[in-house]
Amino acid sequence: MSLRLVIFLSLIFFCGQSLAAEIHVAVASNFTQAMTSLARNFEESSGHKVKLVIGSTGKHYAQIRNGAPFDVFFAADIRRPKQLEEEGVAITGTRFTYAVGKLILWSPKAGYIDAEGNVLKQGNFNYLAIANPALAPYGRAAWEVLHSRDLWDEMKARAVRGENIGQAFQFVNSGNAELGFVALSQVTKLNQAIAGSYWEIPQELYTPIEQQAVLLKESTAGRSFLSYVQSETAAKIIKQHGYEIH
Repeated sequence: MSLRLVIFLSLIFFCGQSLAAEIHVAVASNFTQAMTSLARNFEESSGHKVKLVIGSTGKHYAQIRNGAPFDVFFAADIRRPKQLEEEGVAITGTRFTYAVGKLILWSPKAGYIDAEGNVLKQGNFNYLAIANPALAPYGRAAWEVLHSRDLWDEMKARAVRGENIGQAFQFVNSGNAELGFVALSQVTKLNQAIAGSYWEIPQELYTPIEQQAVLLKESTAGRSFLSYVQSETAAKIIKQHGYEIH
């Protein structure tokens, strides 16, 4: 191989490396499975790397306000991304709804939860898992459901609160709580029936969980990732994981 060809190939290699970038993405815990699939597909098609940091929307918001080095924020609500935009922390014009979440009452035990959620009134359980309503939008939605049925005061003593919906799910999945309010996406697996029993809560009982994303730092990789998430290919993946797309 000639020296000229070696130099040419080296330039191509190093140029390609310089164009690839790593972005740090803060992700609401309910969206973990879907985001893992999206990030993997994006990495394969773009050459960029996506580092995911999973947690509660409220905690991520506080970290971002305090200078956490995230490039993109995928929240479980509208409020926090909008606030970051208004506060000049997020880039104006990049905010959009990427998914609409669904809340369910779930137990890994078959036949334990009825189709109307009357198990809550019957009270034949010790602990009910719920995400912290002050931090997690899914927790806030669960709080609204319990209030709509006049059960909040009664359930407070039995509530096991997780910092986010991921922890609430673990409380139920591990058996530390007999049932709990979780995201439909957490129990949805491709081409498989949902294990256990659940009540898919009517939308009129809680404010729609419209989940928005926003760009925090200007970068080609960050904008490319947001564009990919808004594509038809990504929408199909998001729906497969138990979400709606508006």
